[in-house]
Amino acid sequence: MLLDRGRLLEPHLRGVLPAPPWSCAMLPAVPTLSCPAWGCQLRCPIPTSSPLSCPGLPAFPVLSLSVLHCPHPSLQHPTSHSMLAAGCPQVPAGSDLPRATGLGLASMVIVFFCNSYYIMILVWGLFYLVHSLTDTLPWATCGHSWNTEQCTELFNPDLCYNVSINATASTWTSNFSCADMTNKRSPVIEFWENKVLRLSGGLSEPGEMNWQMILCLLTTWIVVYFCIWKGVKSTGKIVYFTALFPYVVLILLLVHGVTLPGALGGIIYYLKPDWSKLVEAQVWIDAGTQVFFSYAIGLGALTALGSYNRFHNNCYRDAYILAVINSCTSFFAGFVVFSVLGFMASEQGVDISKVAESGPGLAFIAYPKAVTLMPLSPLWATLFFVMLLVLGLDSQFVGVEGFITGILDLFPQPGAGSLRRELTAALCCIICCLIDLSMVTQGGMYVFQLFDNYSASGITLLWQAFWECVVIAWVYGADRFMDDVARMIGYRPLPVMKWCWAVVTPLVCVGIFVFHVVNYKPLTYNKTYVYPWWGDAIGWVLALSSMLCIPCTVIYKLLRCKGSLRERWQLLTTPIWGQHHLEYLTPEAEAKLL
Repeated sequence: MLLDRGRLLEPHLRGVLPAPPWSCAMLPAVPTLSCPAWGCQLRCPIPTSSPLSCPGLPAFPVLSLSVLHCPHPSLQHPTSHSMLAAGCPQVPAGSDLPRATGLGLASMVIVFFCNSYYIMILVWGLFYLVHSLTDTLPWATCGHSWNTEQCTELFNPDLCYNVSINATASTWTSNFSCADMTNKRSPVIEFWENKVLRLSGGLSEPGEMNWQMILCLLTTWIVVYFCIWKGVKSTGKIVYFTALFPYVVLILLLVHGVTLPGALGGIIYYLKPDWSKLVEAQVWIDAGTQVFFSYAIGLGALTALGSYNRFHNNCYRDAYILAVINSCTSFFAGFVVFSVLGFMASEQGVDISKVAESGPGLAFIAYPKAVTLMPLSPLWATLFFVMLLVLGLDSQFVGVEGFITGILDLFPQPGAGSLRRELTAALCCIICCLIDLSMVTQGGMYVFQLFDNYSASGITLLWQAFWECVVIAWVYGADRFMDDVARMIGYRPLPVMKWCWAVVTPLVCVGIFVFHVVNYKPLTYNKTYVYPWWGDAIGWVLALSSMLCIPCTVIYKLLRCKGSLRERWQLLTTPIWGQHHLEYLTPEAEAKLL
C-alpha cells in the first residue's frame, strides 16, 4: 500500500523538506537496559545512545545483527511512511488495511504512556544539573538536612580492620567498625532517595508533592513544547545541536576517563563477557526486548518522522544506517561508562560488578558517585547531566512528535492551519504533565516503575511487533510489500527480507513473549519492596490497554461489516487505494522506476 501523506497534511513540509537529522540518540526511551553477559542487570530508562547503555556483549550484538539481517518491517516503512502503514497510527481512516487500525491505536497508546513517564528522566537530570553548579557537590558529603546518622563518606572497606574510625565531614561524630558498615549509607544514595525522591514506604503512601520537582517538571515540559510546537521545521534545526552535542561530551568523558587510575580494568571487564550467561533464558529475553526498545520497534515514532520524507527516499538504506549508528554509538558509550566504573571500583577497593547500580541508579547514583572522586568534580557533573538532558530531549521530541502526528492524522483537516497543531501539542503536553504529578510525590518512584515495567514494557512491544509482521507479511503480503519498497527506491530489497518478516521475526517475538510470561514475577523495587497485588493489577491494566486494541478493533470491525464472515474478512483485508496512492501505481511511474 502506498501512502504519500505529504499530500494530506502539512503540504508545505512533507515531501518538501529533507528529513531532519534524527540520530540514534533520538530513539524513544529505553526502559530496560541489561548486561546479561556480565551477570548484572541495569534497569534504567535512558536512551541507548547515552553513555549509560549496555551493549551487552555478546548477546546484544548477536540480536542486533539479527535485526539488521532479519529485520522487522517497521524498520523500513517508518523511515519513509510511503508504503503500507499497517503498524502506524498516523494513517487517516480508510486509506490502508481496515483490519490494521488496531495496530495504530495500540502504538499510539504505548507512545502516550512512554511520553508520560519518560519525561521524569529529564526532571531528575535537571534537578541534578542545578545542584551541580556549586563548589562542592551536595551528594559528595554528609551533614546535610536530608542525611541520616547512618551516612558515611568512607568508601574503601579496606581501611577498616575491625578498628573504630571516625566518619569525616559530618555535623556529628560517629564511631563504627567494619561490622557496622552494612548499616551505613553513602551520601550519594541518601541524596537520591531522601532529597530527590523523598521516598515513602510504598505505593500505598503517595505522601506530599515535591515543589522543587514540580518546577523542574514544568520547565522540561515547556522546553519540549516550544521545541516541537511548530513541527519538524523548527525541531529539525534544534536537533542539529541536540543530536551532535552528546557525541562531543562522550569524547570528552572518554578522554578524561581513560586517564583515571583503574580505567583499564573497567575496559577489560567490559570487553571480556561471561559467555556462560548465554545459556540462560532470561539473558535472551532481556537482550531481545532491549533490541526492540533500542530501535523503537512498534512505537510508531519513527513512522511519524518518516512521513516527512519524500516518497522516493531510500528507506531501505536508512534502516541499515539507523541500526549501524545506534549499535556503534552504544558500543562506543560502553567504553565511557566502564572506564569510569573501573576507576570507581579501584578507588573503593571493590570488584567492578559491585559498583554497577540497578534501576535508574546507574545515571543518578553510580555516575554521580564516580564524579565525586574526580578532580574538578562539579565540571564533570555539569557536563554529564547536560548531556543526559540533551539526549533525553531528543527522545522526548520523537515520542511527542509521533503522538501529535498520529492525533492530527486520525482527524485530518487539510485546510487547518498551524494553530490546530499548536493547540494539539499544548493539550498533549498538559495531559502528560498532569499524569506526571503523581510521579513527583514521595511515592512517585513506585508509580514511575509501574509505567516503566508495564505500559511500554517488552511484552507490549513484542505483542505489537508480532502482529505488525503478521499483517504485513501474511495479510497484506510480503511480496506486495517488497513491490511497494521497489516503487520507492527503484530496486527490490534482498529476498531474505520477506522470510524474516514472515517467519523469523514472528517466531523470535513469540519465543521471547512466552519466556516473559513463563518467567513473570511480581514487581519489586530495589529488590526489597514487593508491590501489592493491586499494584501489579494496575500495571497489567496499563499493558492490556494497548494490547487489547488489536483484537478488540478487529472484532468491532467484523461486527460492523455486512455479509458472511468470509466476505467481511475479505473486505477488511483488502487495501483501499486513494488518489494519492494511484499516481504512484501508473504504468509510466513503474516503468520510470523499475
